[in-house]
Amino acid sequence: MTRPDACKPVALSRSYRLLNHGPVTLVTSAHEGRRNIMSASWAMPLDFDPPKVAVVIDKNTFTRELIEGSGRFALNIPTRALAQRVLAAGSSSGRESDKLAELGFEVFEGSTAGLPLVAGCAGWLECRILPEVALQARHDLFLAEVVAAWADPAIFAEGRWHFGDESQRTLHYIAGGAFFATGDAFEI
Repeated sequence: MTRPDACKPVALSRSYRLLNHGPVTLVTSAHEGRRNIMSASWAMPLDFDPPKVAVVIDKNTFTRELIEGSGRFALNIPTRALAQRVLAAGSSSGRESDKLAELGFEVFEGSTAGLPLVAGCAGWLECRILPEVALQARHDLFLAEVVAAWADPAIFAEGRWHFGDESQRTLHYIAGGAFFATGDAFEI
């Protein structure tokens, strides 16, 4: 699938805003003809220039093998409409099958050749690993530079979230299959 029209570039200097509210992410990866997806609640922005992120990826996951092999991953920011598949992506392994296809995710290729991005998300961050072997080994913590950022302009425009309806809201995972949807914005 080619990049959907509903996917517009986000300035790298504003890419942190896609994660700043703490949503669940879908981590996608690919290496040597294999690809995978996993859910991750522990992802956050770290810096502005260049933009950086941190994400925890357990050493036992297939996603981690692919990331360590390729040096790249994407953080996809799913909407409430994808909640059931987000839970499933975090509850099974893709080591023996193509979990993206098995769970019915439509994907398109980002600007990084071969890196799958999940259609229907509110935003996407394409990332390049910053090698921090000690952090990865000891804490399963990966630091990465954001090399491209995208968002659905119906949901994120001019550096701000604009949730039109409930199905477009981003997710926050609690535990045991329980989520919150991002609430209403207000200014002080």
